[in-house]
Amino acid sequence: MTPTILVVEDEPAILELLKVNLVDAGYDVREAPDAESAKARLKESLPDLLLLDWMLPGQSGLALAKQLRADARTRELPIIMVTARGDESDKVAGLEAWVDDYVTKPFSPRELKARIKAVLRRKAPEAAQEPLEVGALRLDPVTHRVTVEGKSVPIGPTEFRLLRFFLARPERVHSRTQLLDHVWGDHVYIEERTVDVHIRRLRIALEPFGRDGMIETVRGSGYRLAVPR
Repeated sequence: MTPTILVVEDEPAILELLKVNLVDAGYDVREAPDAESAKARLKESLPDLLLLDWMLPGQSGLALAKQLRADARTRELPIIMVTARGDESDKVAGLEAWVDDYVTKPFSPRELKARIKAVLRRKAPEAAQEPLEVGALRLDPVTHRVTVEGKSVPIGPTEFRLLRFFLARPERVHSRTQLLDHVWGDHVYIEERTVDVHIRRLRIALEPFGRDGMIETVRGSGYRLAVPR
């Protein structure tokens, strides 16, 4: 599943530069020219990261960031502020709005991609396009392969996304609702029992390799991926 970045930028030349470099880095890029368009995009679906210009027509990027942090649905959305405002007071204002990083124009595409990767690794590790590993169980998002001690595990696309989410957060318990929101998408309306079906399929895929027990049921709470002791 390709990580998605929503770029909120009103200058066409900068937007095009960002799109070219981010697509080249393997991201699915969506765009919005202002805060209102960005909110409409976010209402449709949440990206993996928001790349947000400070100076926008209408509502500023800083005001939008504060608004998103006050909303439970977007509170954890990774945000990088991109701006020409490089004064220390401006950086402090951006960080006080709880953005995850701050990039000053002009910037090098290489630096921006490194910062995006670092924020995703910290805030949404399953979107960072890096291999995830717990014990002998390994998932490579680039080759789309799951292996146990080097042996390939045949796995369906939904089970792959489910396992990727678990491997990024070992030992953490996730409710069915949380799994639906993060794995299927928060605007996909399906029954919670669908999660149980795919958990069962994931266990069946891991069973021949002796790793089905890593997917634990936590009674009354949900599921977790246990780290082998």
